[in-house]
Amino acid sequence: MRILICNDDGIYGRGLTVLEEIAHELSDDVWTVVPDREQSGASHSLTLTEPLRVRRAGERRFAVKGTPTDCVMLAVNELIEGKRPDIVLSGINRGGNLGDDVTYSGTIAAAMEGLMLKIPSIALSQCFRNGEKVRWEVARRHGPQLLKTLIGRGWPAETLLNINFPDVDADAVAGIEVCHQGQRDVTDLIIDKRIDARGVPYYWIGFRRDIHVPEPDTDLGVVKRGAIAVTPLKLDLTRYEAMDALADTVKGIATAKGN
Repeated sequence: MRILICNDDGIYGRGLTVLEEIAHELSDDVWTVVPDREQSGASHSLTLTEPLRVRRAGERRFAVKGTPTDCVMLAVNELIEGKRPDIVLSGINRGGNLGDDVTYSGTIAAAMEGLMLKIPSIALSQCFRNGEKVRWEVARRHGPQLLKTLIGRGWPAETLLNINFPDVDADAVAGIEVCHQGQRDVTDLIIDKRIDARGVPYYWIGFRRDIHVPEPDTDLGVVKRGAIAVTPLKLDLTRYEAMDALADTVKGIATAKGN
């Protein structure tokens, strides 16, 4: 099995080391193509206005001056020799990718790009609390068997898997649950305005997450209970339930011709 690893935390991310260790338990044919620096929040963006620079970081390891999506595209179409990857593993992200966060995530985006290239893809993230150490041992302990089982049995086509490991001791994980994407209760945008040494203003954008009680059958609820959350995601964003009502709304609207 040929495995392609990508992430959005960059070539020096601790989670990358953990995922490479797990991947080498699954196969001897592992390729790593990741950004040369952190790309958190890059989502599914492409670099179109400047060239992509690639640095070889070891045997079958590359660092790209670009986004996670760039990395997957380059890996599959240029950097990997011979056959295409059999699977894309993205992560392990430092921090959960839960609820609405999946729309911002470069980790999820790399798996999306793999899926668009018709390659089964899995995104993996390790939850943690700000100011406390990341419990990488949770993903390291439970990731290998979970991935072996998922890859061995497969899952429906046109689907990527989003796995989030909880912020608990590795011995305290309360099982594995398949769940749907949740929604943050309250998200406060922070725009922190500062002044540089020359008196010119600059800004930091961030989010303050208010603690709330999530719905129990969502990814947010599952990791809060200390279990591993496995969420199947799809690329088709169409809200099919709204199509009939919307069609009635636009029916009969005169369209301009010849303008």
